[in-house]
Amino acid sequence: MTTAQDLRSGLSTIAAQELFDALAPVTVDEMIGRWRGSEIPTGHPMDGLLGLTGWYGKEFIDAETVHPLLFGEPGDLYAVNPKLVPMNTLTGVASRVPRVMPPGGRAAFRGLRTRKPRARLRVISYRGASGAAMVYDDIPVIDHFRRVDDTTLLGVMDQRGADQPYFFLLEKDGPTPISPG
Repeated sequence: MTTAQDLRSGLSTIAAQELFDALAPVTVDEMIGRWRGSEIPTGHPMDGLLGLTGWYGKEFIDAETVHPLLFGEPGDLYAVNPKLVPMNTLTGVASRVPRVMPPGGRAAFRGLRTRKPRARLRVISYRGASGAAMVYDDIPVIDHFRRVDDTTLLGVMDQRGADQPYFFLLEKDGPTPISPG
């Protein structure tokens, strides 16, 4: 059985896709709650960037109310507006930038805070199975999810125009609310 720790150690994109395809889809109801995220290194240009920026995870309040990007630490979590995060720029320069955040760099994300939900949950067919997927409101990205175990999900970011998918883990988290934005 594959564990979250095994996945955080990394694997190839092909191995990640094969694992994703072998896992069971999840329902929208199973997504409800807050999830702590971590990256799965696969050689994607964004490998290491989310952790470097202070990404915490995602929060699914209901199918219509989703905070797709939580940053900070428990007790000081805040939602960020994905539309304001330069994803294409990050992806394009990721392979050329050092994996070191300048002093105060994480604090810049506080200026991108939002109180509004910025995504929704829907059932979408992807790679041969229908399951819960998070559809961003303002950017061409859909995150799809499959169950690793009772408290862990394998996610894949399907971004329009990307050369390869980006894989991540979500692990069910406790009830610490996000900070007002």
